[in-house]
Amino acid sequence: MAIILNGKELSKEIEKDIIKHTEYRRNHGLTKPKLISILVGEDGGSIFYANYQAKISEKLGITYECIKLEESITTEDVKSLIKELNNDTEVNGIMLLLPLPKHIDENEVISVINPDKDVDGLTTLNIGRMYKGEKSFIPCTPQSILRLIKSTGLEIEGKETVIIGRSNIVGKPIAQLMLQENSTITVCHSKTKNLKDVCKRADILISCMGKPRFIDKEYVKEGAIVIDVGTTEVEGKITGDVNFEEVSEIASYISPVPGGVGSLTTNILFLNTCIATDME
Repeated sequence: MAIILNGKELSKEIEKDIIKHTEYRRNHGLTKPKLISILVGEDGGSIFYANYQAKISEKLGITYECIKLEESITTEDVKSLIKELNNDTEVNGIMLLLPLPKHIDENEVISVINPDKDVDGLTTLNIGRMYKGEKSFIPCTPQSILRLIKSTGLEIEGKETVIIGRSNIVGKPIAQLMLQENSTITVCHSKTKNLKDVCKRADILISCMGKPRFIDKEYVKEGAIVIDVGTTEVEGKITGDVNFEEVSEIASYISPVPGGVGSLTTNILFLNTCIATDME
């Protein structure tokens, strides 16, 4: 039976660092770190994440606001909002909740975010720095995945990692982070042939495909570490990509949904906001 990788427990260590930072600022008469999330439309996973951010921020001493925009809004209007936030000296971090509605040019919108306020590491400058191994804001979800894997205490170097999904916010950056850890990487996608066979090779299997309960035990090598990044709303509940009950019987470690990657991601986002605050 797999050991559950509890993101909530790991996130407590990050919470301590954040609270220490916010208490220092309060005690020295400095403003609270402030994070703005932008939500366009009604994506279930994004709404869940935004609500969780709001819940956690108060405990951490961070000012948080989610700006909700109608799904029909134009690319230019979203860009205008971001430009206003870039120029607002009280705003330290800007997070764009993805995915955006299909009619909005995601790349164009992201390109407007000030890299110094890009606490989720989406801009070209931060991504470029990350790929070069330079100091940057690294996307929060890939950071969470890597922390969960490292929490097992198992060696990453030399292990074979299979990632299902090649998005710019999860699949590609976690591939780069795992490569920096000297793992051998395979990235799968909708055009991958013999997906089961490829996944079955993995010592570390990371699924970020967005298909609820798609990955069953037929995709998993016995003793593998399985990280579930899926957040699809099914009958009012957030559901992962992995059939948890089946896969936990043969994996060595598994992350649950909710309570796994997402729990850790939120605190990393707030930690990055604190770092951005110190860049004033």
